[in-house]
Amino acid sequence: MRNFDSLSEREILALAISLEEEDERIYSDFADGLRQSFPGTAEMFEGMRQEESGHRRRLIELFREKFGEHIPLIRRQDVKGFVDRKPVWLIRPLPLDTVRNQACQMELETRRFYEKAAARAQDAGMRQLLDDLAQEERSHKDRAEELGRDKLRAGVREEEDATNRRLFVLQVVQPGLAGLMDGSVSTLAPVFAAAYATHKPLDAFLVGMAASLGAGISMGFAEALSDDGSLTGRGRPWVRGFITGLMTAVGGVGHTLPFLIADFQIALTAAMVVVVLELAVISWIRHRYMETPTLSAALQVGLGGALVFATGVLIGSS
Repeated sequence: MRNFDSLSEREILALAISLEEEDERIYSDFADGLRQSFPGTAEMFEGMRQEESGHRRRLIELFREKFGEHIPLIRRQDVKGFVDRKPVWLIRPLPLDTVRNQACQMELETRRFYEKAAARAQDAGMRQLLDDLAQEERSHKDRAEELGRDKLRAGVREEEDATNRRLFVLQVVQPGLAGLMDGSVSTLAPVFAAAYATHKPLDAFLVGMAASLGAGISMGFAEALSDDGSLTGRGRPWVRGFITGLMTAVGGVGHTLPFLIADFQIALTAAMVVVVLELAVISWIRHRYMETPTLSAALQVGLGGALVFATGVLIGSS
């Protein structure tokens, strides 16, 4: 890996061409990945791709004039000082906010590169071009906003934000909520049945942990194998499975942990309080993200929890 200060003008120009080629391809991937769900933003990134293509052509023309036809392959990873970029453009579907943040980081890094490169250039023509590109990159954010105003007309940005929210609900909230409900409700019966049957908090804790972790593994695999998300838009199956499994385990472990308390009555009371809090959180999530009326969400979740809790108590007391 080379230090930037050790690069010659020929190598700096070759590196600039490589950077513009990479940015152009990334913006093209952004546009392709967003076109289905966010067509307005996809057009914006297509416009930015065309700008980067123009920068690349100007750099190549200057390189040919100064150094000939052969352009050495010098990439950003060959030079110290560049920030590692996570390949977010490979994710499908692309997260809109992540893409916008990545684009801002790219523009800032490229601008700083051109400013530093222009300061080192001795050739007047090369220095002028690098200065011009630095100025253009400095105003890239403004031009992006202009593209946004042109491509994202009234209502389009709001529609895309709404689509982004729907995807978040579909891919994250729904599997997480399903897991949390299953873990919080279904494990009530075995945990409290063991507690009332033995009156030993440790026995209830062991049963609760086994039920919670077992349910988490089962629900995780069930969700991951349900569909691949290609038609439903629910995202990557193993990501959904991980979210569902994790939240299932969390939902069961929550009211299991109080049984680490040695005193049975205190442990039982604490577990009941945790159950109420869990059901309240589930009701709030259903109201916040699933647009379920508050009273309806509370009644649905509370009724289900009460029935399962009563089942566990009756079995454990018999």
